Amino acid sequence: MVHSLSDTTTLHNGVKMPWFGLGVYKAQEGEEVIQAVKVAIKHGYRSIDTAALYQNEGGVGKAIIEANVPREELFVTTKVWNSDQGYDSTIQAFHTSLTKLGLDYVDLYLIHWPVVGKYKDTWKALEDLYEQGKVRAIGVSNFQIHHLKDLMADAKIKPMVNQVELHPSLTQKELLAFCQKENIQIEAWSPLKKGRLQEDSVITSIANKHQKTPAQVILRWDLQNKVVTIPKSVKEHRIIENADIFDFTLTDEEMNQIDGLNKNERTGADPDNFDF
Repeated sequence: MVHSLSDTTTLHNGVKMPWFGLGVYKAQEGEEVIQAVKVAIKHGYRSIDTAALYQNEGGVGKAIIEANVPREELFVTTKVWNSDQGYDSTIQAFHTSLTKLGLDYVDLYLIHWPVVGKYKDTWKALEDLYEQGKVRAIGVSNFQIHHLKDLMADAKIKPMVNQVELHPSLTQKELLAFCQKENIQIEAWSPLKKGRLQEDSVITSIANKHQKTPAQVILRWDLQNKVVTIPKSVKEHRIIENADIFDFTLTDEEMNQIDGLNKNERTGADPDNFDF
């Protein structure tokens, strides 16, 4: 059971990753992202998730320096964007990200999307960065079961993490079971479905029972499903509220009720059919 913001899951290579972190997708580069990251760290967050695509790695790096917390206490994730996939361009993209972040290493580096014909060469680059000690863990994002099987058929190192869209309207049970069997940690992006589940009657009634917000119930559901979660916010009160989920537990019945909301409904692109 996850009891606090500092609790971690152990990835299959022994690296400890916080169960809970801050996502910074669409947080504006500059003051907005700097403040969001500093506030999160001040309130006990230790995991920050960015990506080359978000164009805010510079602000994340600046916030990390200004937050004045020992680097080894933090867990920083970034991702290689689709247009940079391929062996050489991934290595180059990684070093660009590292420079922007102002760090000596990244804790987790992910392939952002499974670009067909490219992701295997990209993965080779990630394996080499990992073996050189530039990255503590490597993984993928938005990979379906068939992508993972295809990747693992030739990989030297199995992905440690698969970050996917996951929320009560898209519970990803099959993928979750496959990754748990393979010892690949699932991480949820858009865990709150961009705020669209706040009004759901099942979730609001569970929230009322626990005197919690709908968002807190959903994030607790993630953790009890052994899913790492990274809700995004730039507002201090929301950053604090999102993390206030360690003083209650959902019952098996409540977990099942939330699972029952699945509609296989995405807010983002379909990993089998995207054009970017």
